[in-house]
Amino acid sequence: MHDTNTIIKFADDTTVMGLIKNNDETAYREEIQHLATWCADNNLALNTKKTKELIVDFRKTRLFKFLGVHISEDLSWTFNTSSLVKKAHQRLFFLRRLRKAHLSPQILVNFYRCAIESILTNSIMAWYGNCTASDRKTLQRVVKTAQRITGSSLPAIKSIHDRRCLRKAQSIIRDSSHPNHGLFALLPSGRRYRNLRSKSSRLRNSFFPSAVISLNSSSPPHPPSSDCPSPPPVVS
Repeated sequence: MHDTNTIIKFADDTTVMGLIKNNDETAYREEIQHLATWCADNNLALNTKKTKELIVDFRKTRLFKFLGVHISEDLSWTFNTSSLVKKAHQRLFFLRRLRKAHLSPQILVNFYRCAIESILTNSIMAWYGNCTASDRKTLQRVVKTAQRITGSSLPAIKSIHDRRCLRKAQSIIRDSSHPNHGLFALLPSGRRYRNLRSKSSRLRNSFFPSAVISLNSSSPPHPPSSDCPSPPPVVS
């Protein structure tokens, strides 16, 4: 109903985002009411017990979990990082048990990538760019511990983030129907993409500006047809 609002859907989850200026919530509240009315008219029941509201305000600190990611009102990621690391450490126990059972390095690596790396990199494109240096070191320490257990070389968290950002950007470029396709515009030379303006480091380190930088540092400007990463090497 209003340009200041956005509705994002994923499976059976629906998120309404609204920009509130000068403490005027009218447009946002009208959008919520319109959504609730539409659901009632179309026999769609809203689960109010699972409905949460988060106000992003850099002057406050409160947490909200969305699709497995802990989002704070100041958009810092320390709590999210510590939660992921805590869960990953629990899985490292099982990795050690597998090594004691004398399983092959390849099986150990497969377990790590499925049960531990998948946790550390959950929605990584959304939060890793604005992690503190301390948070990044904490994440990487888990990888180093897993390397000692498996005796194998494992991809660094940063390299996974960079690769996924680049792959996602290439996917958006190939899909002209994507709502953010227009953010990736080639310069007249056809060799580089136009950088996105960002006045704050928070925006500059987020997905779209950093993805454009990654695209410009890679060649050719148009993505290849296949960009699936190869599995990590196993060191015997």
